[in-house]
Amino acid sequence: QVQLVESGGGLMQVGGSLRLSCAASGNIFSINDMSWFRQALGKQRELVATITTGGRTNYADSVKGRFTISRDNAKNTVYLEMNSLKPEDTAVYYCRVWVVEATTHVENDYWGQGIMVTVSS
Repeated sequence: QVQLVESGGGLMQVGGSLRLSCAASGNIFSINDMSWFRQALGKQRELVATITTGGRTNYADSVKGRFTISRDNAKNTVYLEMNSLKPEDTAVYYCRVWVVEATTHVENDYWGQGIMVTVSS
């Protein structure tokens, strides 16, 4: 099994910054893509950003230029640096990690528990 622990959320004013972290541990051989999703109240979950093993990144149009996804492979951790926050960024943020498991060498995806980010105006 693989466990994902998210941290760094909270309440921030418009224009502020927050940094989310998601650390993976457990039955890990290697980690492929790592992503952040978010789900606002009453809306569908949406992809925010993805980073590949090689460091290639992709962002939703709504966060381009404001958010930065990065990873530390030695720590099995993915980060989301969020700047110039807007009220519409308010949501529960989830990390999603594609893990090649150590015991089976089979790739499975795992989700974090979700962390709340609230941006107040």
